[in-house]
Amino acid sequence: MSKPTSIKTSEDVRNRLRILADERGTTITELLEELATRELTEAEREQRAVEAARELGITYTEQVQQVGQDAWAKIRAHQGGAAA
Repeated sequence: MSKPTSIKTSEDVRNRLRILADERGTTITELLEELATRELTEAEREQRAVEAARELGITYTEQVQQVGQDAWAKIRAHQGGAAA
């Protein structure tokens, strides 16, 4: 197990994390671990895009990358999330 540390945040964020953790029957620490492992890094997202293109028989070019990023930005915008 790794060494514990602390993260500084506002009371509002801490309170929200506590509610989310309680609703899931877990702790804030476990919730944060789940969120951190579930979210992909930029490099991981890029690698998955390359692999998906290869599976589809598409050459992964800068143009394909841009079209994909634009598509995801539009999807997030329609879901009410932040656009890329």
